[in-house]
Amino acid sequence: MLKTTLLDGIKPAAFDKQITTNLLLENTTADVVRMEKLLIGVRNEDGDIYRLIGATKHNSFTNAVEELEDLELVDELGDVEGTVEGCDAIFSEA
Repeated sequence: MLKTTLLDGIKPAAFDKQITTNLLLENTTADVVRMEKLLIGVRNEDGDIYRLIGATKHNSFTNAVEELEDLELVDELGDVEGTVEGCDAIFSEA
């Protein structure tokens, strides 16, 4: 199961309910999510990362990425090697 957290003080995106509906997520603390092997960030309309999703296995990470792409969100790190802002993928509206 993927772990997730909302980051304190940052407004969730209008499309956040679609994410929580389509992905099987376990809510936990930011510290616990950051301990996962692979991290996905989700940006709100202001361009701030408001949600972190952590995956232990690459398979879970890939499934989460595919689900987010199905919601027509775009991974801005698609061609980037390594991490940005601590995330392996960062999704936002196109």
